[in-house]
Order: sequence, then C-alpha cells, then structure tokens
Amino acid sequence: MKKAVLLGERIAGLVEVPTPEPKEDWALVKVHAAPMCAEYKSFLDGRKSAYLGHEASGEVVAVAQPGRVKVGDRVVVMPQYPCGKCDLCLAGDYIHCEQNYDFAAFTGSREGSATMAQYLLKPSWLLPAIPEGVSYEKASLACCALGPSFGAFDALGVDAFDTVLVTGLGPVGLGAVVNARFRGARVLGVESIPWRAERALELGAEIVLDPSREDTLDRIRTLTAGRGVDKAIDCAGVPQAHRLCIDAARRKGKVAFIGECERETSIRVSPDMIRKGLTIIGSWHYNLKLFPQIMQVIQSSPVINRLISHVVPMSEIHRAFEISASHETAKIILKPWE
Repeated sequence: MKKAVLLGERIAGLVEVPTPEPKEDWALVKVHAAPMCAEYKSFLDGRKSAYLGHEASGEVVAVAQPGRVKVGDRVVVMPQYPCGKCDLCLAGDYIHCEQNYDFAAFTGSREGSATMAQYLLKPSWLLPAIPEGVSYEKASLACCALGPSFGAFDALGVDAFDTVLVTGLGPVGLGAVVNARFRGARVLGVESIPWRAERALELGAEIVLDPSREDTLDRIRTLTAGRGVDKAIDCAGVPQAHRLCIDAARRKGKVAFIGECERETSIRVSPDMIRKGLTIIGSWHYNLKLFPQIMQVIQSSPVINRLISHVVPMSEIHRAFEISASHETAKIILKPWE
C-alpha cells in the first residue's frame, strides 16, 4: 500500500509499505478520506515522520473474526488505540484511556497506525457506522474538525441563549463556529488571518475581531452589553488567547481550552475562579456515545460543506502540505486512492 511521509524540511512524498493484516477484534479499513491536522508543523520544522495522521473515514475490507463490524461497512475511524476495557473506555471517554495498546507490539509492525495511507488497522469498537447518504469526506469531519469543540460545548452546556467566544479560527476553530451555530448560539470570533476570519463569517460568526488590537477585550464587552460572553472556547493554543477567554467571560461564565499548548498559562485562582466564579475546563474530544449527535450536525448543518476547503489526491501530498502550511484553509481532506 502507499502512505504519506515527511522526508525533510518542506519535503513530503509517498512510499510503498506492506499492507497490514487484521488481528483479533481489529479490522482492516480501506481509507477513503484522511483529514489533515497539525502535521504541517513537522513539515515546516523539518521533522521526518513515517506515520502521519490520526483521523479518517473508510470501508472495512477485512476482519480477523466476527465482531462489531463486517466487510463492507462504511465507518469513521476514531483516534488513538485505547484498551476498550477500563472504566474510561467503557463510559465512552476512551480518549483519556491510560492503557493504550502498544500498536507495534500487538500487530508486529507500526504499519497500519497512520491514517494518511491507503489502509489502516483499528479496534472494531472504534469504528462507528456512517449514516446512509453521508459522504466519506463529510463523515471524516466527525474527528478533529468538529469533535473537540463538540465535546467542549456538550460539557459547557452551550445553547441558543448563549453568546460564545471562539479564539483561533483554524480548522478546529471553524468547526467550533459550525457547532455553536448549530446549537443556536451567537458567535463572536477572534482571529488575525483574514482568510480564516472571512470563512468564519461565512459559517455564521457575527463578527471576527483582530487579537492584535489593544481594544479587543473592550469590543467584546461592548458587544455583550458590558457583561462578557456566556461561554468561551480557545482553539488557538496560545496563552494570550487563554487570557482573553478568561477575561472576556462574564461572571459565572464557562471557559474551555481545546487547542494544544505546551506553554504556561496564567490562571489567577482568586480573581478568575473564586471571585468571578468561572468554570474552566480542558476538553480533548467527545464521548463516543455522542457520535449520533455529531452526525446530526454533519447531516443537517446548512454550512457544513464550507468546513472543507480543499480535497487533494494523496498523490499530491507535497502540494497538500504547502496548502496546509499557508494557514488559508479550513479542513483539508486527502484522497489516498487518487
């Protein structure tokens, strides 16, 4: 099979590797759509990688034993390789599993663990079915495009009575706009890249503010009659955006961080949480039991098509990475068989 790899700084290509074989309750999936995420950072930094991607949709083409899926099933491929047996997995919060499989030890090779490839292996219970009439491209949005913000909004209880602030309008942030508007919420965005700001407006954001302006917080307060937003979600993963979410939220408001960040963020316990009464959470993905609801968003949102900005053959993987690195994209979908 063919798979995408990073060979050096701004160098991406395809290589031929053995097709993996299913084992026990794991299934072999023929990948039809593989969304790109933050892999462009390695592309720019020159970090080589032979295993790219963590989200996909496709068709089950082989099983080792009868189980939850069968050959011919159209499925979304959930991320990670959790154990499926611990309390977190059984409750649907598999993303937080502390006993993930050692993929290579279990299968005998790392081939099949990457999603930017023609085939992959996955435990069958992490392959929920795609509803009839939903394309592979749209179904793949149930992972990182919509998943992080969907889980966060569920935890925050976002509804039509809320004004929601979304900081960072990359593909995940744009997905947050789609999710918030589907719930009926009013959406204020913060983003410095004009292309992303324009796409957020197309998806339903009321206004997109530039974070480089000194009056951004004051403008948010003006737009909310001086109260602040009811809910805020950061998708940028930078401390300045975290601080803006905290400061822009009203008293007794709620804030979620979903953008990956390795840097320290300043949270002042007394003024931010005790006296202001904020609820601040981190959210990675969504509980697996919510999959039917996220499919409702995909099937019914009037703007869902605009969340996909590019569909690129995997044979043009280098071009796909250049597009991703431009930051002028919503979700980019790779087609491994083209």
